[in-house]
Amino acid sequence: MRIYVGGLPYQTTEQDLLALFEVSGQVTSTTVIMDRDTGQSKGFGFVEMGDDQAAKSAIERLNGTVLGDRTIIVNEARERQNAGNRGNQGRERRSSSSYQGGRD
Repeated sequence: MRIYVGGLPYQTTEQDLLALFEVSGQVTSTTVIMDRDTGQSKGFGFVEMGDDQAAKSAIERLNGTVLGDRTIIVNEARERQNAGNRGNQGRERRSSSSYQGGRD
């Protein structure tokens, strides 16, 4: 099961996530999402656990707890929706004028 972990202190590492979750069971992978431009953490990440029961136990145990100076949110990860169309948010682009952008 893939688990979303939000509200992470910005200095949290993948190793920190591993240590936090392996108490509940075997962790397959951990990822802290980093900003592409700055290289700094975006304050959230994902943990993959092979055993669904261990993952549910970790969610119940850790959701709403304090890590560093922040309260973390832990729940089952959901699939991204329209990941490739963020700026437009699914709306059709329409021009409000008849300008075609050409030169005369």
